Amino acid sequence: MPEVELEYVDSDSEASGEEIFYDVESYILHKAVFHNNISQLIDLLKQKIYDVSEKDPHGNTPLHISIMMGHKECTKLLLTHDASVALKNNLGWNCLAESISFGDREVITMCLKKLKKQSRIRIEEKQPDLTNALAEIADFYVEIKWDFHSWIPLISRFLPSDTCKLYKRNSDVRIDSTLMDFHDMRWQRGDLSFIFHGSPKNSKVSGNGRKKREMYVLDNKAKKYSHISAVETDKDIEEEVDILMSSDIVSANISTKPITFTRLQGGWVYKHDKSEEVGDFSTSVFGVNGMVLNSRKRREHLSKEDVMKNKAALESISKGSIQWLQQQEELPRGRGSLLPPPKPTMTWDEYLNSPLESDQKGRHLGRPIQLKQDKKALKASIWMTEDFPVKVEILLSILEVMAPFKHFSKLKDFINMKIPPGFPVKVEVPVLPTIAATVTFQSYREAEHDSKMFEIPSNYFEDSAHFSNM
Repeated sequence: MPEVELEYVDSDSEASGEEIFYDVESYILHKAVFHNNISQLIDLLKQKIYDVSEKDPHGNTPLHISIMMGHKECTKLLLTHDASVALKNNLGWNCLAESISFGDREVITMCLKKLKKQSRIRIEEKQPDLTNALAEIADFYVEIKWDFHSWIPLISRFLPSDTCKLYKRNSDVRIDSTLMDFHDMRWQRGDLSFIFHGSPKNSKVSGNGRKKREMYVLDNKAKKYSHISAVETDKDIEEEVDILMSSDIVSANISTKPITFTRLQGGWVYKHDKSEEVGDFSTSVFGVNGMVLNSRKRREHLSKEDVMKNKAALESISKGSIQWLQQQEELPRGRGSLLPPPKPTMTWDEYLNSPLESDQKGRHLGRPIQLKQDKKALKASIWMTEDFPVKVEILLSILEVMAPFKHFSKLKDFINMKIPPGFPVKVEVPVLPTIAATVTFQSYREAEHDSKMFEIPSNYFEDSAHFSNM
């Protein structure tokens, strides 16, 4: 089963109902791609005056169009010029999703690699502000306890838990953990450390002359380490492509617009605002209301056999079995490309000015979509304290360091909502469509740390392949 991105979105963002007609000479990059005019596209890209990721009225970027219409050379050119893979069209799908639907293995691989690279670059661009924020606060130690659970019967009994130990010194951060990134219902135990070098003396100079912050993962038992960006190998990418091509295309998000926070009540007869002690802190307990999980699944690219296998895997999960994990390892590798869908018959003018649907969505040009949608109301609680020594804004900056690890990223997204005043010392946060985590910040103290804690020991040796299966 593929990894599912769980996003927090404003559910009220819709287009207006006003009918607009666009000049056929608008969106010149889109037009060149639509007609598969490679020479014109090359000339336009050389000029460097056009936004390679501009959206047309249907929310499609030039890359969306090239992928949906099977114009592979245009796709290669756009990716070479760093067209965004992550941007979603009005139908809510990014370019990786459309490449999976079309089914060209080479294009899927190119999009996946580019998406991962662009994600790393976005994180690196945020790091200067992050390191400045870290430098302004006292050095400290804190533990972050994770307890994963699910609303699917029996599944919680084999989900992991972990207590991460976080050390902050100047603008450097070290995290010790027994749980490598938890995703896709997969995890692996170990004695792992993650080191972020944000302090000037630890930063390297990149090719453009700017300070480059480094992040490493260490296996303390095997005495091996790797730069985070080097962990994934071509073999890992190919295995991920196999999974993507044989699984539903899933989009899951949590609507944040209607969310409200209300004080929970305690007492049987005389009701009062609920308070609890969490570690050393007195907290006010709030319920999170109006949180809705919206999930959508596409399977137009799947065979009947694929659908049957995926259904069996879901049934296995619902019964609390992990047998499907072993079966996943036995899947045949090197899945071939699909036959392309029929080409659209409409003209550029017809596409550009084709009417939007009543719900203000957009025009799709690729393989006809087979879609299943579902909504589920979620319940959560959050424990707030006014006494925690670190401000929530600093917490968000620290979590930026953890962005490569998706369960930390989901915690950051959740806390980034308009939560009640104070610090969320304990919080329930969805991390996958069927998995939530209770996260507790505990054992906080200001502390001085030896600089050697943030260095790679001299007896460790670099081995990126060692971490590729983690």
